[in-house]
Amino acid sequence: MSLLTSSGSFLVPGGVAATGTGTLASAFDTTGLAVASIAAAGLAVAALVEQQGGGRPAVTVDRSLASLWFAMSFEPTGWELPPVWDAVAGDYRCADGWIRLHTNAPHHRAAAMRVLGLPEGPDSGLDRGTVGDAVAAWAGEDLEAEVVAAGGCAALMRTHAAWLRHPQGAAVAAEPLIAWGTPRTAGPRKRSNAVSSSTHARPGYSRPGSSRADSSRPLAGVRVLDLTRVIAGPVASRFLASLGAEVLRIDPPWWQEPAVEAEMTVGKRCARLDLRTADGLAALHRLLDGADILLHGYRGGAMERLGLGEAALAARHPGLVDVGLNAYGWTGPWRTRRGFDSLVQMSCGIADAGMAYFNAAAPRPLPVQALDHATGYLAAAAAITSWTRRLQGSARSARLSLARTAVELAATAGSGPATPPDPGAHQRVPEDTAWGPGSRLPQALAIDGVELRWDVPAAAYGSAPPRWQEP
Repeated sequence: MSLLTSSGSFLVPGGVAATGTGTLASAFDTTGLAVASIAAAGLAVAALVEQQGGGRPAVTVDRSLASLWFAMSFEPTGWELPPVWDAVAGDYRCADGWIRLHTNAPHHRAAAMRVLGLPEGPDSGLDRGTVGDAVAAWAGEDLEAEVVAAGGCAALMRTHAAWLRHPQGAAVAAEPLIAWGTPRTAGPRKRSNAVSSSTHARPGYSRPGSSRADSSRPLAGVRVLDLTRVIAGPVASRFLASLGAEVLRIDPPWWQEPAVEAEMTVGKRCARLDLRTADGLAALHRLLDGADILLHGYRGGAMERLGLGEAALAARHPGLVDVGLNAYGWTGPWRTRRGFDSLVQMSCGIADAGMAYFNAAAPRPLPVQALDHATGYLAAAAAITSWTRRLQGSARSARLSLARTAVELAATAGSGPATPPDPGAHQRVPEDTAWGPGSRLPQALAIDGVELRWDVPAAAYGSAPPRWQEP
């Protein structure tokens, strides 16, 4: 699968109408990526509706809204969201170029500061000037390697050509956009109502080939277990929730992302489990017994260490739709490396190309974290496609990465004269959250006969128990 035409432009697939105007200013066709990835998710829904006997619905994507959703869809009313970035996160000059330190998570910040010989805690009073002075003494590749080895997150700014020569860049370029596992037979599934050990069969999707009469909510009755963080995976599970799926997100007890909670938890219930403990892992296995779709965003090798690798999941849960995503790809020497959208942009040449395109004095990333959002919609498309096949009696896994999505984007040309989409041109939808009122952009995607909405208000991580709802 590719999102591109042979001429290197993004494809609006047949059966999808693109409406609206607006183009994000970028060295690449970022708006095109937004439209194409959302369209892919919409086409997957259309195929599911058709499988359920509802006919093949038309799909429409609004270009302006697609661009805006790749930024931030939620806006608080009368209160403020916390800052998105840690005080010392960002790009720094090193002795031979630029490097980005990602320090939003306290343990990632501590690792980077420890390597630099600086105070580790967020209350240390460090400023960017002090960090910059420490970074300036380092060669970029050496600092990148040391921070990563210490358990932190950093990325040297490379050119696109250098990335293609790098063993990881070459490995990712050879991967498919969505890597599908081997199809497997999937019989009837028993359900467990999470942290108890009781099992029961639920109506609706108890046997392969079943369908629902109400195609307006094509994932109603489907349970999604969400083991993802930050943006890409949460975008996927948010989309699945808008189609009626029951989404249960699991975070470790210590994980915090306050700046994106209201944006990413709508439609989901959020619980906590410590998977480092025997009790936490056992509880997760019971949740898996009741799940239909698993989304996970752990770096390569982490699921295997938990006994939840692809082969183990297929053996224990043959009907489970298993969709995984990571930052740097599933092959190559960096397949186990921690990463985030902003780091991948530095590694693969996107930030360097932006710097040249805009004649900037510092790395110039994309105007939105498009690798995250696009990979999220593609992961949702993969999950829905695999679920559609599950209804026909088979299931298979899917693997995606931000770095592989970047391969698609890097093949496109810049925006030229940009006409930024106007957020004020769209009537926002009022929404209540656990923190207070706000509003959200209208959907960028329309599917005839399908109602995209959320039944659960946005709420904090750990605000719900780790169990499925009663049917």
